[in-house]
Amino acid sequence: MTSALRIGGACGFWGEATHATAQLLGAGVDVLVYDYLAEITMSIMARARMKDASLGYAPDFVTEAMGRNLAAIAGGGVKVLSNAGGVNPLACAEALQARIFEAGLDLKVAVVEGDDLLPRAAEFTGEVEMFLGAPMPPVEKIASINAYIGAGPIVAALQAGADIVITGRCVDSALTLAACMHRFGWGAGDFDLLAAGSLAGHLLECGPQSTGGNFTDWEQAGDPARIGYPIAEVSGDGAMVLTKPEGTSGIVSPASVGEQMLYEIGDPQAYHLPDVVCDFSGVEVAQDGSDRVRVTGARGRAPTGRLKVSVTWTDGYRAGMVFQMNGRDARAKARGFAQAGLDRARDVLAAMGAPDYREVSFEAFGGRPGAGDYEEIAFKAAVHHDDARAVGVFLKELTGGALATPPGLHFFTGGGRAKPSPVVALFSFLVDSGAIECRVTVDGEVVAFDPPGPPPEADEPSRPEVPPTLAPVAETETRPLEALAWARSGDKGDSANIGVIARHPTYMPHIWSALTSEAVARVFSEELAGGVERFYLPGLPAMNILMTRVLGGGGVASLRNDAQGKAFAQKLLSLPVEIPAGLIVNS
Repeated sequence: MTSALRIGGACGFWGEATHATAQLLGAGVDVLVYDYLAEITMSIMARARMKDASLGYAPDFVTEAMGRNLAAIAGGGVKVLSNAGGVNPLACAEALQARIFEAGLDLKVAVVEGDDLLPRAAEFTGEVEMFLGAPMPPVEKIASINAYIGAGPIVAALQAGADIVITGRCVDSALTLAACMHRFGWGAGDFDLLAAGSLAGHLLECGPQSTGGNFTDWEQAGDPARIGYPIAEVSGDGAMVLTKPEGTSGIVSPASVGEQMLYEIGDPQAYHLPDVVCDFSGVEVAQDGSDRVRVTGARGRAPTGRLKVSVTWTDGYRAGMVFQMNGRDARAKARGFAQAGLDRARDVLAAMGAPDYREVSFEAFGGRPGAGDYEEIAFKAAVHHDDARAVGVFLKELTGGALATPPGLHFFTGGGRAKPSPVVALFSFLVDSGAIECRVTVDGEVVAFDPPGPPPEADEPSRPEVPPTLAPVAETETRPLEALAWARSGDKGDSANIGVIARHPTYMPHIWSALTSEAVARVFSEELAGGVERFYLPGLPAMNILMTRVLGGGGVASLRNDAQGKAFAQKLLSLPVEIPAGLIVNS
């Protein structure tokens, strides 16, 4: 079949609003894809399975996304692909099959297993963390070990007649890629097509982030309560149009789509996936009608034959609290209050002969809403320690000093005091794809699956020429970067990624010139402990910035208020940029 395949992105994380399924079914789609998993999600699911062997998946996929819409899915012949299985895809499938039986429907449910390597933990004790070089954590502290599997097993399930496919930790975009491979017959060696299908999946995997969510020009997206979820219309030649259901709010523009394309991809010429290494540097996006954007130009080359494995493990305990302070010198007053609590807690630990806190984090947010010295802020104080009791001491001493504080302290009450919680750290390494044995079943029957053989050698692509060095001009003006660009940021473990897209092609040389590695490092000097890399994408035109060791460990391992770098783009967009006078058009 060669007609366009309409794929709807119905979920971008575990806990997202559940109305997207009905919205996309109403708009008419052939496939629904659901991405529920992140590293921290895997650890939460792993702990749930340890307490109850029937848990460890996303139950709202079964009860809400599927439970309310099974009749429409069956009636429309819609395929459903989801990684909602988490660390227990079999239990997820059993719960869903019970719902299907209750509804009197005939839908075949497939399960893809093999990503869960926790039973094989002893095999990997000698592995070294791929980014930091640290040794593998002790086995007794490990909560989950999961390899990122690709599209192959999902394709096998679809070829065997599955209507709904449930996986564990597959690559987010592999769900969409599998649907394209099954529909159009793309093979394991069709690397440009595989890259195009993976890009379609990347644009869908975060739900409405490509249709106006998290968009720099957020005012253009309208009412977020009515935002439309994305639909990718993919053709057999790899070209696609991204759109959304009619009558919904949001925006589908080259900027909104471009921001999502750059989101968390690192090196845009070496976006490593199990099925293909993607090169998005030459991708072009163009308006193709109202809320329709055509996306072309993805390129691919052979995969490395290695799969990323993520380990989550317990690395001590953390806790903190956010409180508000107002009045004159609010920042100084808040820091004084937090420091007093920390000093008292350290005195208690010293008296007990206990070690000091491994990490302390104080952060202030806010400013002066009007003229004068009046200030109002929020202040976060948090600590990390190997012993939960030591974390509890800090919480007790901090709150216990509330009557001895400078004036202006206040905070929301009614939710109870904060409690120590485990620090879930991430450890990543690579494993040969041949070491992973995937098992595919459809309604309990095993389906034959032959993984692809070793990939061929692939040449590294040449790097695009960066914008030329600018000659000095006589007359200049200073504008914030946001006047020149759109930007979006996100995380990969302890690294942060900021994609920056020129609002007009003529701005790109000035953006590249202003956002040197040194300039970016200065903007994030308080957070950055690693390096800064820059990558140029002439197709958009845009640049991607990758900072390492900048999130305090990332995820739940971090004490930062923004542990995933989600706000980094907003910080960078405020950077003053000196440009030739009159450069900005329509200003």
